[in-house]
Amino acid sequence: MNEKYSPLFTPWKIGNVEIKNRIVQVSMGGTSLFGWLEPCHFDREAAYHILNRAQNNVGLVLPGMQCVRDTMGRRWLYQNKKMFKDLAEWMPEFHKTGAKLFIQLAGGFGRSMAINQMMVDMLKKKPFGAAAKPFLDVEYSCASASETPNRWYPELNSRPLTVEEIHEMVEAFAKTAKMCKDAGVDGVEIHAVHEGYLLDQFTIANMNHRTDEYGGSFENRYRFPVEIVQAIKRECGPDFPVALRYSVVSKTKGFGQGAVPGEEFEEFGRDMAESEKAIKYLEEAGYDMFNCDNGTYDAWYWAHPPVYMPANCNLAEVEHIKNFTTRPVVCAGKMTPEVAAAEIAAGKIDAMGVARQNLVDPEWVNKIIEDRIEDIKPCINCHNACFSFSKSKGTPNMQSLDDSLHLARCALTPSTMQHNKYKLVPAKKAKKVAIIGGGIGGMESALVLAKRGHKPVIFEKSDRLGGIYVTAAAMSFKEADKQLLAWYEREMKKYDIEVRFNMEINSPATLKREFDEIIVCTGAVPKTLPVKGFNKTINFTQLLLGEDPGDKIVFFGGGQSSCEAAYEMVLQGKHPIIVEFANDLIVTPGTCLANSSFLREMLAFKKVPVYLEHTITEIGDGYVMVAPKGGKEAFKIECDAVVNGIGFVPAPIAPNEKGVKRVGTCEKWGNLRNVIWSAWDVCMKI
Repeated sequence: MNEKYSPLFTPWKIGNVEIKNRIVQVSMGGTSLFGWLEPCHFDREAAYHILNRAQNNVGLVLPGMQCVRDTMGRRWLYQNKKMFKDLAEWMPEFHKTGAKLFIQLAGGFGRSMAINQMMVDMLKKKPFGAAAKPFLDVEYSCASASETPNRWYPELNSRPLTVEEIHEMVEAFAKTAKMCKDAGVDGVEIHAVHEGYLLDQFTIANMNHRTDEYGGSFENRYRFPVEIVQAIKRECGPDFPVALRYSVVSKTKGFGQGAVPGEEFEEFGRDMAESEKAIKYLEEAGYDMFNCDNGTYDAWYWAHPPVYMPANCNLAEVEHIKNFTTRPVVCAGKMTPEVAAAEIAAGKIDAMGVARQNLVDPEWVNKIIEDRIEDIKPCINCHNACFSFSKSKGTPNMQSLDDSLHLARCALTPSTMQHNKYKLVPAKKAKKVAIIGGGIGGMESALVLAKRGHKPVIFEKSDRLGGIYVTAAAMSFKEADKQLLAWYEREMKKYDIEVRFNMEINSPATLKREFDEIIVCTGAVPKTLPVKGFNKTINFTQLLLGEDPGDKIVFFGGGQSSCEAAYEMVLQGKHPIIVEFANDLIVTPGTCLANSSFLREMLAFKKVPVYLEHTITEIGDGYVMVAPKGGKEAFKIECDAVVNGIGFVPAPIAPNEKGVKRVGTCEKWGNLRNVIWSAWDVCMKI
């Protein structure tokens, strides 16, 4: 191991509990040992994931957040005796790894509950809501400190929790923590004075308008989390560790408005002055560790940093707040091992919080220990599978129900939280397989086949691997994507996969004599529109990898690709303009709100002109004609280039040829998750 990483592998303590190293897997929705949104139970898939990461040298594992009362069914966790019996039987196996386990318990979501259209209907249509209440009480799940707008559907307000309901919840935290302790769990973490969840909504003055003992003064606003830790300590004893998930500052300008990096703003949530006071107060109440980052659901990109956020984005605030507590402090948020190790060595933080890297590569810690850094498969912060809650203007959460119920899966590693569905089984008979196209779909197909014992051969029409992903990775903020391409190229060499470059195959039939199976991975091509002058547009590859397109660049379409490229143009000092027919940018489901809200708010901060509910009617030499929706008169915008950002369509070769298998966007347009998972779906069956 490189000596610079050695501080990550020193022991530390939370209370009297010693942790073997400084690497903490922080909680992620979907990895709860007690299930996610469904009725509570001992979740075997989550247990497999958590045990595997402990076996791979994560020092402290925090399973996913678990509300002390079921979202579905409304049963209190402590009422499920069998679940805790199953947990107790499993804990000795976990402890064989030398890791420690803290279970994260939560009050709920409050106004941050990611309600979908069905839940909106339950709230709006009272008879429907009443009928569903025994199974799913949406009003209770969204209840908050006060009547405040739901983050996902602001037309609806949360109702205030009653004092009796708060007392019930405090008691439930204590009873549940005691059952965790009796089952052999090493500690609990309370979620959260963090990220704008329920307890945070009580602490933030602009979200708490109560006039009873849980509102008004600083002490009243923080009473709820204080009563929780005090009740747990009474029930479990003073030596049972209780950590707190804590947002140092909220980075929030208002309801539904975050503050992007570099923006000067007036804090709507918890500012640093209050945070300095609060962390001391919470320590005195009994919390033994603070697991820190920044943000709320209104500024979600701080707590769930997408690719556009800088590395170690929460470090400055966490470093600062450590000066105001004697308890250990963990920092999370795109932490890099090099920086984390140096910070720990300097005593500026106590441990490194890591979430999604643990989904991508289960062995990443071992690879550091074994000095195999280049072998680490990088997280690209896409949120395509782990947390694809999405929304645009006027919609609730648009995520599919399957995704809502199965978070913490990984776009790049299908076996994560799906290890029985996606597992590599040796082939009964080795086959020679032709793969047409060397993009991500082609390379992933080749790896799956090679690991199963087949002989894949990639035919790539260009002189390099990567396909359209080379363009996607070209932007300056996509270093992780560049690392992923480099990882794939190394894997191709490791598994001795033959690649025939500069070979364009237009008919799969020509390969049938040499190969047993043929897979087409030819991707997608940009859409076109019958707009005058449309042939003058350039594509994203020409924009990002071609000659300088000039200064003033119009994007025809405001989807994620256009918004990312427009942001890149801003960073290059150019002046992009976006024209989008819909009522918002990035309206297609599947893009996490953390990603889309960053792009919307950063482009607004950078003063990028955005014409929503407009379209381009003509593209000329040095100009476009732009018309508002509804047939109103078009106006002229002068520009140096126009980028075709209206989307892509599948581009399979020989689409009707039988006996050919198809992977990725040549079959159906989608994101990287669709490409990689479809490679496994096809190649596991060969």
